[in-house]
Amino acid sequence: MQREITESIPLHDENGHITKEGWARKPLWQYDRTKIKAPKWKIKEWDYYAAISQDNGFGVALTISDMGYIGFSSITFFDFTNNYYNPVDSLFFFPMGKLNLPSKSDEGLIRYDDKKMKIEFETKEIPNDKIERKIRFNSSSLEDFHKNKGIEGELTFIQPKSDDTICIATSWKENRRAFYYNQKINCMTVKGQIKVGSKIYNFNESRDLAVLDWGRGVWTYKNRWFWSSLSSYVDDKRFGWNLGYGFSDRSSVSENAIFFDGNLYKLDNVEFIYDPNNYLKNWKIIDNEGKIDIDFLPIIDRNSNSDFIIIKSIQHQVFGYFSGTIKLEENKIIKFNNLLGFAEDVFNAW
Repeated sequence: MQREITESIPLHDENGHITKEGWARKPLWQYDRTKIKAPKWKIKEWDYYAAISQDNGFGVALTISDMGYIGFSSITFFDFTNNYYNPVDSLFFFPMGKLNLPSKSDEGLIRYDDKKMKIEFETKEIPNDKIERKIRFNSSSLEDFHKNKGIEGELTFIQPKSDDTICIATSWKENRRAFYYNQKINCMTVKGQIKVGSKIYNFNESRDLAVLDWGRGVWTYKNRWFWSSLSSYVDDKRFGWNLGYGFSDRSSVSENAIFFDGNLYKLDNVEFIYDPNNYLKNWKIIDNEGKIDIDFLPIIDRNSNSDFIIIKSIQHQVFGYFSGTIKLEENKIIKFNNLLGFAEDVFNAW
């Protein structure tokens, strides 16, 4: 039985354990770095945004992360029409809290600035019960498919406060002080433009959507996880999902959820069926209750393989088109075809 948390509680008790493990529709756990019973170099904090234009076939992903003894920031531009992507990444050592990532997902200002890129995430509440997220970024070295060089952009993501999100707080069997506190905010509207060289890519506020992966935690050394995210429209209503497993102890709770018209529909366990020798072959995503039947046609494998002796990472974030059916309720079935999203298989040792 999955435990849903419905009231605000501290994330940690006095011993550094999660007070109540479970899932929630809002970020009800109160995160406080000072309550963590682990060295600073083990604390991991990250904000990851991805926005996709379904109709115009482009997208962008941005990361600012403080992973303790290593930091990582990134801008990646995607051209789905030409099956092309280009990242600009920065690695830096021992941030250990110096980036000042906020303790809440609905407020704060984060900046990263070096010779390769500038990124800024600004989050605040605005009138009409909404959260506004301003995303500003630039890099002189990024190129698009047509060899236009230099990217800059300013995007605005809007999240109605009434929308459900999926939040999870879990620990590891081998170390209950290691924890994963995460919120995924799907289906935020996005407006603004990206300029690459002289070419302008415009997001359509009435059609284009974005997701935020907001995470805080202390991990065990070796981990592998699977994650899929989609934010789109079906029948003129916002529709998407968060599907994932393999990371931390999920024996009592999952992060699997479908979103439709601002409402969350909870799932139990899911499975990704794919060829680990060729991530561009077709995938299948199913669940243990017969509620989802999803086919995935990959077009881009955003992959990396890093090995710095004690820090290792093998990542396959695969973008492509999803089709299938999802049973929300007994008499409510969603059918969809060729919606852009992603699924990933990631191994980290750090």
